[in-house]
Amino acid sequence: MTASSRRILRISGTDTRDFLQGLITNDITRIDTGLVYAALLSPQGKYMADFFLSANGNDVLLDADEAQADMLIQRLSMYKLRADVQITPTELHLHRGLGETPADGMIDPRHDALGWRAYRDTPQQDDQTDWNALYVTHMIPQSGVELTPDTFILEMGFERIHGVDFRKGCYVGQEVTARMKHKTELRKGLAKVAVHGDAATGTAITAGDKPAGTLMTRAGDQALAYLRYDRATDEMSADGATVTRID
Repeated sequence: MTASSRRILRISGTDTRDFLQGLITNDITRIDTGLVYAALLSPQGKYMADFFLSANGNDVLLDADEAQADMLIQRLSMYKLRADVQITPTELHLHRGLGETPADGMIDPRHDALGWRAYRDTPQQDDQTDWNALYVTHMIPQSGVELTPDTFILEMGFERIHGVDFRKGCYVGQEVTARMKHKTELRKGLAKVAVHGDAATGTAITAGDKPAGTLMTRAGDQALAYLRYDRATDEMSADGATVTRID
């Protein structure tokens, strides 16, 4: 995913923070100290979209996947009712990189190894980073690949990547998410695997003759996978390739 495949929205109005606090999985007050990563869930607790939030004066910038931006505008507009909230597009562009954080940059809250993000008036031209390799190494799920409308965010490691706050109070989908956290043991979820052979994203993984999961983002001989933990044996297969869980 390139930086140009993001859309930056502006959320403004006197009710902006209270409005977002009642919808998103993370605590909006954290934008006072840096970038916040969060998701919007369905009332059934399933993933709808993930995004970054940052303070911009009295406004909030929302950094979303381009493929989800129109849906987010529509969904947020549906929820705002009579709240003093406006959702508008901007001409800003995402810049990101590793190494020293620039003055206008903010650390990616999902993992220190993912560097910084900044929002500027011109497109980024110099990004040569292999982001997929970093996502696989640090088990970072991506929208449209690991994160789909069938996803429960705790199965995708949202607590580990700082995308959910269990102390902030109610939000859409909160009851299901809290129940998964406190009352159930996850039987399926994101894992890192070694892959030897040709197998593409979306390939079914089997253990013996039983379905064990799905292969997701791949980088070289490693990949992310959505696995049934009880069937993640020492050796699995995906379209002829050998798959072994390593994390």
